[in-house]
Amino acid sequence: QLNHGRKVNFVDTMFQMLEKYSNNLEELIRERTEQLDVERKKTEQLLNRMLPSSVADRLKLGLAVEPEEFAEVTIYFSDIVGFTTIAAHCTPVQVVDLLNDLYTCFDATINA
Repeated sequence: QLNHGRKVNFVDTMFQMLEKYSNNLEELIRERTEQLDVERKKTEQLLNRMLPSSVADRLKLGLAVEPEEFAEVTIYFSDIVGFTTIAAHCTPVQVVDLLNDLYTCFDATINA
């Protein structure tokens, strides 16, 4: 075989194949790294929404979270009218988002 006027040997062909394979692997690694970064950010956002920042930070560092004791607390019980119907027509993620938005409003009101 000829390649641009020169004879192609087996070693050249193998190097070309290895280079293509290497480039393909590099692209796959780049794509997977981007996907991992997106998922890591989603996880971090969820953790920060669900837990106090001090607890979330310790968990992210792999540190133990010590239990806390409070002399006084307030516990709020509520009922969302029609929740079962709402939840039946939503995806699980939509239900979680709804509850998170609701709790965020509660937190803002309590902290005001």
